[in-house]
Amino acid sequence: MTLFPRAVRRLALLLPLALLTPSATAQQALPAGAPESLQTGEEVPWIYRGSDVPRDKEWLFGEMDNGLRYAVRKNGVPPRQVSIRIRIDAGSLHEQDDERGFAHLMEHLSFRESKYLGPAMAIPTWQRLGATFGSDTNAETTPTHTVYKLDLPNATPQALEESFKLLSGMIREPVLNETNLAAEVPIVLAEKRERGGAAERVVEGTRTTLFAGQPLAERMPIGTEETLRGATADAVQAFHDRWYRPENTVIVAAGDIDPVRLAQLVEQWFGDWQGKGPHIEAPDFGDPVPPPGATGENPVGETSVLVEPDMPRSLTYAIMRPWRKVDDTIVYNEGLLLDSLSQALINRRLEARARAGGSYLYAQVQQDDVSRSTDATFITLAPLGEDWEGALTDVRAVIADALATPPSQEEIAREMAEFDVVFASMVEQRAVMAGSKLADDIVNAVDIRETVASPETVLSVFRGMKDKFTPEAVLEHTRTLFSGDVVRSVYVTPATGEADAAALKAALEAEVAPDPSARLEGEPISFADLPAIGEPGQVVSEAPLGLLGIERIELDNGVTAILWANDAEPGRVAVRVRFGAGHRAFDESDAVYRALGEAALVQSGLGELGQEELDRISTGRKLGFDFGVEDSTFTFSAQTRNADLADQLYLFAAKLAMPRWDENPVLRAKAAARLAYESYSTSPSAVLNRDLEYYLRDRDPRYATPDLAMLEGATPEGFREVWEPLLKQGPIEIAIFGEFDRATALEALRKTFGALPERAPIPAEVAARTPDFPAPSADTVVLHHRGDANQAAAVIAWPTGGGVERLPESRQLEILANLFNNRLIDAMRERAGASYAPQVMNTWPTDLQEGGRLTAIAQLRPEDVPAFFAAADEIAADLAANPPTEDELARVTEPLRQLINRASTGNMFWMYQLEGSTRDPRRVQLVRSLLNDYTVTTPQAMQQLAQRHLAVRPGFRLAVIPQGQELVRAAPPAQAEVAGR
Repeated sequence: MTLFPRAVRRLALLLPLALLTPSATAQQALPAGAPESLQTGEEVPWIYRGSDVPRDKEWLFGEMDNGLRYAVRKNGVPPRQVSIRIRIDAGSLHEQDDERGFAHLMEHLSFRESKYLGPAMAIPTWQRLGATFGSDTNAETTPTHTVYKLDLPNATPQALEESFKLLSGMIREPVLNETNLAAEVPIVLAEKRERGGAAERVVEGTRTTLFAGQPLAERMPIGTEETLRGATADAVQAFHDRWYRPENTVIVAAGDIDPVRLAQLVEQWFGDWQGKGPHIEAPDFGDPVPPPGATGENPVGETSVLVEPDMPRSLTYAIMRPWRKVDDTIVYNEGLLLDSLSQALINRRLEARARAGGSYLYAQVQQDDVSRSTDATFITLAPLGEDWEGALTDVRAVIADALATPPSQEEIAREMAEFDVVFASMVEQRAVMAGSKLADDIVNAVDIRETVASPETVLSVFRGMKDKFTPEAVLEHTRTLFSGDVVRSVYVTPATGEADAAALKAALEAEVAPDPSARLEGEPISFADLPAIGEPGQVVSEAPLGLLGIERIELDNGVTAILWANDAEPGRVAVRVRFGAGHRAFDESDAVYRALGEAALVQSGLGELGQEELDRISTGRKLGFDFGVEDSTFTFSAQTRNADLADQLYLFAAKLAMPRWDENPVLRAKAAARLAYESYSTSPSAVLNRDLEYYLRDRDPRYATPDLAMLEGATPEGFREVWEPLLKQGPIEIAIFGEFDRATALEALRKTFGALPERAPIPAEVAARTPDFPAPSADTVVLHHRGDANQAAAVIAWPTGGGVERLPESRQLEILANLFNNRLIDAMRERAGASYAPQVMNTWPTDLQEGGRLTAIAQLRPEDVPAFFAAADEIAADLAANPPTEDELARVTEPLRQLINRASTGNMFWMYQLEGSTRDPRRVQLVRSLLNDYTVTTPQAMQQLAQRHLAVRPGFRLAVIPQGQELVRAAPPAQAEVAGR
């Protein structure tokens, strides 16, 4: 594959601005001195020791004398970026009792101040290099590791060396003093508070039961308030000295540069690192053990019932086995593939049973190695009502059948076909795998103590063992998956007294009869046997769109399309269909069917194909069917491939031409919505998910989440009555971008969308609808949640605009939103962790003349709500009164520039930028100014924008506070200054 198409895309943005500069990455000469620790020739790389899996030769591996290991590779996706991961083999399981939360706290402190970075300078420094806070610069702490992540865009030699230098200081020599602890502990506590609530209690309760007797049961990475408040500089330093050592460190770097240079940088900045004190072995993570005196197979051990009034019912049981490090061989991976197929087969049966009107909404089986603590098979299900025992029995009966009787060869072949298309697609698309994903794959392999394999190896192993996928082998692996040392279970219910631990244990110990009714039979369905959409249409217009090599196509029934056949993403074809009126189409009386349509419209079938038939016809194919409701349009979208493009277009067109109206998907969507509704009260964020859009749209019922009464009144007949005419309304535009044959695609368009009858127009009254924004008011809308008493959320928003003609203004608003965001983070963290991660967002509908807004959101303590509003008002006023500094502006525009440069190498970026352009050519011209609009501005322009949108009216205010509390109206005095990560 050539990278030429990718380069052309950048030119489309850069040439109009005269900003094109030569690459400063791979073309640079390497400094003298080859890396000393690369494992070359016949030496087995460290990650492949004990394995016969063929090496992925695109990776270079090294192991230094101090024990640090690294992996580096060349990768040009996206161009000019380098992704760096530094993994420390220390997580919450490595903490002592009085150190709970230290691994995660260390992550924060490393960003706070280090050898080469002053207090709170890490994020601003990388912003100036073009890295976005939270996505390009971040870290994670799990029970088993801490990983520091940097995706460095525009990785010039200077920026790359500076980044390795800064990272080395963060890892090797963070400044761990009482001042930094006083700054960061409140921020960690804010993060802990924002995670809390019913959902977190369920997570903790489930962990306590399933991993009883093991450290994992009580080692949440966030830690405890007691140990975090009790942390001292000496104690944190001791934790760092014990675990932050070269032999516990793996560095991975993948990017658009010679990998030898990456190896040099690793060795340059980490080669002389030595651990402090003696090496300490990792603690024992323990094993799951059966209850005392237990005999027989799969003894039931710990069970618990968690009562959370606002949580939907769910049940998990797990068959637990000890985790042991394995030799990651081909034979081992063949076993994993058989395990995966066994699970896929059972999951398909469980889904079929649910679709047929079972007693549960969903059920799933999944084997997982958890935190090097257990090898477990988890079974999760959601009962439809109070009869949890019936739902559990139904699920166990389907599994019992899989344990009693081998599957048919036909069922096996169906799952094998699904696996094959996935693995083949990985091979086709390996040239466009992002460097960040490749780096993360190495990190994850190290975490579970296994190797990495190229996509070609995975496909070869799978296809080479096809004769081993016999009914007997699948049965054997199924039985192994459902055999273990102990079974444990947790049931979550909103109702007190509905169940107890003893009843749950008894239900798991009860015998169940195998249920073969969910076994899937039937011959494969061929698209060739399906009825035609109609008489094929004719292409009446083929013309360049005016950008790159993209074409505008028009069919004689009025359907339009934009096509871009290119080889920049091998094996991928993106398809997106826009039609109808979106949210505008619904009236207050039928708004409930909008939400149900998102869940049930596709599942209700098309033509001769119900849900099961849609699954069967897709077997071994790369077909998708996502449906969305946007402000002004409905959308179908999918990722497919050239071989399946014609059939993908048939599915989309057939849904419009010959929709089917099966009742079960609608009834199932109603059940799911009912189960979820009460959970919206569990936390401030859940209330916002339910209600924010409704209030920001001036309480427009079309944007409301349906309540229980609305759901109760919805019927399958009403669903059809609302949706059937909507599928016939409004112009259609299809976008096809990717590696496909143009002539074949045109023919498929003629036979599918070209064969549709002429569309009914969108009614004028509907087309004229635009979203409203609440009238100016100094009042605060107050909503309540039933979660923790220390949790609240606050929102402030200002209306902006909409439409294509003002699109450049909306892009400048993105700069303003980022300026606002940086200031709001600093302001709220200065209040000793008042909010962990406030956000400011800019939205702008291009298809509507109104509806855009700037919105600031934060989760915080109830007493800090007025401080949030005060800070937001102060920032808005200051942005309107005073222009930002040039440095502040650069910290925003450079990350935006790099974000656009990276995104513009992918087909989806261009598809979204150009949607609607077949009927509005202005969109094409405005793409040419996109980079300029997002990145070129002045402090004075930002001030004028703030005056126009932030200073003309008070922001709309909404607060979510705990039930039973009154909104605090005055802010308490600000506390000690806190800034940083």
